[in-house]
Amino acid sequence: MNALEHQLDYPFADQMPDAGTTQEVAPGVFWVRMPLPFALNHINLWLLRDEIDGQKGWTIVDCGIASDEIKANWETLFDTVLEGLPVLRVIVTHCHPDHLGLANWLCEGGDKKRWNVRLWITLGEYMLGRVMAAGDGSNAGGEGAARHFARHGLSDEASLDKLRNRKSYYSSLVPAVPGQYRRMREGDVLSIGGRTWRVVTGFGHSPEHCALHSEADGVLISGDMVLPRISTNVSVFDIEPEGNPLALYLGSLGRYETMAADTLVLPSHGKPFRGLHTRIGQLRDHHAARLAEVREVCAQKPCSAADIVPIMFKRELDIHQMTFAMGEALAHLHLLWLQGELKRVVAEDGVIRFEG
Repeated sequence: MNALEHQLDYPFADQMPDAGTTQEVAPGVFWVRMPLPFALNHINLWLLRDEIDGQKGWTIVDCGIASDEIKANWETLFDTVLEGLPVLRVIVTHCHPDHLGLANWLCEGGDKKRWNVRLWITLGEYMLGRVMAAGDGSNAGGEGAARHFARHGLSDEASLDKLRNRKSYYSSLVPAVPGQYRRMREGDVLSIGGRTWRVVTGFGHSPEHCALHSEADGVLISGDMVLPRISTNVSVFDIEPEGNPLALYLGSLGRYETMAADTLVLPSHGKPFRGLHTRIGQLRDHHAARLAEVREVCAQKPCSAADIVPIMFKRELDIHQMTFAMGEALAHLHLLWLQGELKRVVAEDGVIRFEG
């Protein structure tokens, strides 16, 4: 545990559910932990007791990627935890593969087609998920992604080839998105199992991220917007090449600062914690420090996003991590550029650089 983590309270300490099991973290709210084949090796999903139109059952929040291992874990949960009751709806916080990947399979009742229920998601997340699942590349791969990162200084041909060959990366993890959905919007109030949850949208990490806040019970299902151990990735990708996601993300954090300080935060990665205001302060400090580093180096010489990566990320990165590292470096550059602190220039080599 690092120094910043010591400032947070982890009410369950190191206790966490094994694959195919659950752990109750609040009345009627159960923690599910699924493996991921990435450096970030797990995702937290949530099972909530529910009742809709007199039918008792369950709501699932987030899904995991499409993999045989995760499907098998879900099937075990269906057989051993749901008490013979059906899933009534599937809520997805945002369109990234570890959250949306198995949504269609879950909505259709898994391998045994036990039920057929609606996906609940915001419009922005639904539409981008549909676009990327169509197989035309994604933020993480394809020809467009390779061109985008090459324009921002990634010159290693082997890395660019890996990006070009990842055209089906997203669609392999999200093979299908339901053809219909139930739209969620900022401020919507959902009744789930007799508990009232308010939809809190956030921006910067994804188009229209949905968190769920139960004020009366002091519980926040935060998705990826507030994580305890790592900072949420905020990146500029090819689909919105002049975007300013860091400004959107920092602005979104204000929506959580009004919540009670002792709120139990249920994040998508890491462990449930208390200390929401402390964590938001840590995240603001983190980005302020990164912005200061970017200002300093760009005052000395024009820098591309690729030049910034080793300053912000002092470890070796694989191609998956490199896309997010470059995207995040560019997000910090763009915030300073779009608020007038840096100039954006295209050099003779075609690479975009920023100077103070």
